[in-house]
Amino acid sequence: MVRPHLPLNAFRAFEASARHLSFTRAAIELKVTQAAVSHHVKGLEEMLGTSLFKRLPRGLMITPEGERLLPVLRDSFDRMADAVERFRGEGIREILNVGAVGTFAVGWLLPRLQGFAARHPFIELRLSTNNNRVDLAAEGLDFAIRFGSGAWHGTDAELLFDAPLSALCLPRMAQELREPADLLGRTLLRSYRPDEWTRWFEAAGLRRVVQHHSSIVFDTSLAMMEAILQGAGIGLAPPRMFERQLTSGAIVQPFDVSVPVGSYWLTRLQSRAITPAMGAFRDWLIDAAGAGLTPGKETAAPSPQ
Repeated sequence: MVRPHLPLNAFRAFEASARHLSFTRAAIELKVTQAAVSHHVKGLEEMLGTSLFKRLPRGLMITPEGERLLPVLRDSFDRMADAVERFRGEGIREILNVGAVGTFAVGWLLPRLQGFAARHPFIELRLSTNNNRVDLAAEGLDFAIRFGSGAWHGTDAELLFDAPLSALCLPRMAQELREPADLLGRTLLRSYRPDEWTRWFEAAGLRRVVQHHSSIVFDTSLAMMEAILQGAGIGLAPPRMFERQLTSGAIVQPFDVSVPVGSYWLTRLQSRAITPAMGAFRDWLIDAAGAGLTPGKETAAPSPQ
């Protein structure tokens, strides 16, 4: 197929002018004259047979035709920038886009990422966090790490590990607790699931607990942990996500009672073919999760190129 001539300089001039709504500011960004920018845009308009801007006394106003062209150019420039960024040093850098529940990202993944980077220096991991609501396709993600049952429409899900909930609190609060019933009447912190504490009390042998206690509801376990550290109450959270706080003694788990509510899963669209970067991350993550790997305990090895 014979491709038409694409005036890249004119496209750049239009895109910059549309962002700034000014030929002058676009010229400063592109390090050319204002006249050159104006000339490129005018030439593009003539080629397309339509006006892309309305010229105003104090700037520009983009036309509907310009608004239709702009996102196409932005996406193309972004893709070109990503392709160029893959070439660094002596190797080709592969870009991997991963979304993760904030609690998992901060509490478990981030302390271990140095090990992944050491093994795979030519993979650029781009990590975004969410509150367990994610659209793999719309957000352009290769993987999403989610909490739940593992059943999400149109996705493949691999189990990482279970994350049961346990009571966590400050050491000084734990000193006042002798048995699970001592939690009754205290301020109890939980997530949006209203039955969490009821299920925990049942697991502790208290089967007729009426929910009359004071409670505070959080949308993330990270926010709940901050409330625990500030002495706001006793929280019900996954201890595995707060290993550092437990190891340091900042918080304690007063009772060896836990309740299962879900697990962490590595998910991807069923239609998404696995790239080498995806395969490397998946293998590393499954190994780390299965081995209970602690930060800094990996042996670095170069990624295959």
